[in-house]
Amino acid sequence: MNIKESIKNYLSESGSERIELKSVLFDMDGVLYDSMPNHVRAWRETMLAHGLDFSVEEAYLHEGRTGPATLEIICRRDGISLTEREIKDLYREKTDAFLRLPAPQCMEGSYEVLKKVVRDGLFPMVVTGSGYAALLDNLDRFYPGIFRRERMVTALDVKIGKPNPEPYLMALRKGNLQPWEAFVVENAPLGVEAGRAAGLFVIAVNTGPLPDACLLDAGAHLLFHSMTALAGAWDGIRDAARE
Repeated sequence: MNIKESIKNYLSESGSERIELKSVLFDMDGVLYDSMPNHVRAWRETMLAHGLDFSVEEAYLHEGRTGPATLEIICRRDGISLTEREIKDLYREKTDAFLRLPAPQCMEGSYEVLKKVVRDGLFPMVVTGSGYAALLDNLDRFYPGIFRRERMVTALDVKIGKPNPEPYLMALRKGNLQPWEAFVVENAPLGVEAGRAAGLFVIAVNTGPLPDACLLDAGAHLLFHSMTALAGAWDGIRDAARE
């Protein structure tokens, strides 16, 4: 995928004259943390315990959506009616199952990307559909001095969540940014959709089992197969954005 051509296409479709990069907005699960296998296991254990089918692929396809919203969709699909309280209780079970698993480690290559972003005078932000305090609190341990809490958007901050553009629009407001002043780094189709809907240039990193087409069809402008690959290509992306 040609970097310069992708940026040219973005400028054409967005109506922006140029990119004036100030920030990079990072999803968390599957981008900063190698946490999706734990999420998938917790989802499947919880769903199967309640007679609900939830495949591995489906877990990745719903990634980025808030937990209660995911449950509402699955229950509606399976013809099951749950009250708001029952959905909250079921999501709490999923959360407990996730927290019982070994703590996920940072995604390989993510620190290299973040250090280059900061080196270039840009500020990173987190935009996640997760609300897990343990993961958010550990960001400073894995990535010391990189993130600031006031520049994070989590499941606790939004009403709708991805694929709605709400989380990324909120990040733009928190960062005092225009869409052409930030890039998005996402690993999930719903996150890619949300970034595109907010008018942002979206870099997809396919760290899961879904085919590349899922991310490209969702609207990713660029795609890499690891954060390490993105780190290696970062200087070229930055230079192309500055031209």
